[in-house]
Amino acid sequence: MTANALAENAGITIMRDDNGPVPDNTVSRIGDLAGQFGITLRALRFYEDKGLINPQRNGTTRLYSHRDRARLKLILLGRKVGFSLREVKQILDLYDPSESNATQLRVTLEKTRNQQDKLISQRNSIDEAISEVQKLMSTVTELLEKPGLAG
Repeated sequence: MTANALAENAGITIMRDDNGPVPDNTVSRIGDLAGQFGITLRALRFYEDKGLINPQRNGTTRLYSHRDRARLKLILLGRKVGFSLREVKQILDLYDPSESNATQLRVTLEKTRNQQDKLISQRNSIDEAISEVQKLMSTVTELLEKPGLAG
């Protein structure tokens, strides 16, 4: 059975790369999902290997659900703000649709605060480095402007 036939039998639509809203019952093939999110097929397979997403299978064809798409958005957001994949997985694994998810939200808030502190510290270090580079450039420029050093 083809991926299209599998999807039709399940009452779902194969998602194409159209940037429109995605209904809950649609699935995407790996290439379509990669294109929509601007990531590689290898990255999607890697996230699957790490247990972060779990696409349906029809033979070797991967079909990504609305849930996989939502998880992928969170994975990419987590990576963008500097979370490790382990941290992202910890947060995602706390999700339970039958509960309030207060634990997941508290853990996310704690990890986010820690990451913010880390990023602020890094920004301060970068600002200091930029200041030192500017001083060095100024000193070197002054030395080059001295008579006899122009070359």
